[in-house]
Amino acid sequence: MPSCSLSSIAAAAVALPLVRLASAHGYVSGVSVNGGSVIEGTNPNWYYLPEGQVPETPGWRALNQDNGFVEPNAFGTSDIACHKSATPGPAYIDANPGDTLTLYWNTWPESHHGPVLNYLASCSGECTSASAGSLSFTKISEGGLLSGSNPGTWASDTLIAQGFSSDVRIPSNLAPGNYVLRHEIIALHSAGNPNGAQAYPQCLNVRVGGSGSSRLPSGTPATQLYSANDPGIIFSLYRQFSSYPIPGPSVWTG
Repeated sequence: MPSCSLSSIAAAAVALPLVRLASAHGYVSGVSVNGGSVIEGTNPNWYYLPEGQVPETPGWRALNQDNGFVEPNAFGTSDIACHKSATPGPAYIDANPGDTLTLYWNTWPESHHGPVLNYLASCSGECTSASAGSLSFTKISEGGLLSGSNPGTWASDTLIAQGFSSDVRIPSNLAPGNYVLRHEIIALHSAGNPNGAQAYPQCLNVRVGGSGSSRLPSGTPATQLYSANDPGIIFSLYRQFSSYPIPGPSVWTG
């Protein structure tokens, strides 16, 4: 499957209309493997490109042209898998067990403190023809509260400090196959109120090579990852606290 570099979409970008996206939120615009060249992820503005002009990249496309989020009241729908009405990208990121993927957000606001979570789902066949509702996810890493309170320092703050980037390591003995990487920030700045948390799931297709032997467990359907009433979903940043219950299943150690 082809991949697409940041520079290779320059011509297509010229054709984009001037669309005002919400400046406060972001998306995963690219990814690199072990610090190599950046592969284009996705761009909500591609929604406005004529048919046939959308770059072939591994990032899943979604109807989030406002750079919006998935609200807790929608956690029971397939939107929570890879964002609103997401469809798979037509390409893959090629990686091996133990490789580090660096995911680059185009931006992220300082006020949107919260955890950063990473999941993998094994595809039955090609991820490029998968549906969001068919995927079951296994959590492979997570970061939440780092220190302090009211509001404290969070994994999202580390992402900002690293130039809007976040690293995730492919499990060291993962069996070869086609996978969907689900990378997510949950913004908690309004989470003190019911339905106030903001989930920003981003998905990319990953083709894992090598000779690993560990297969993912059965995983959790996206619609069962979180409940709107989970203590890590309803959580007030603007008070004194000493811990944070990261939502979702436990991290798989492989």
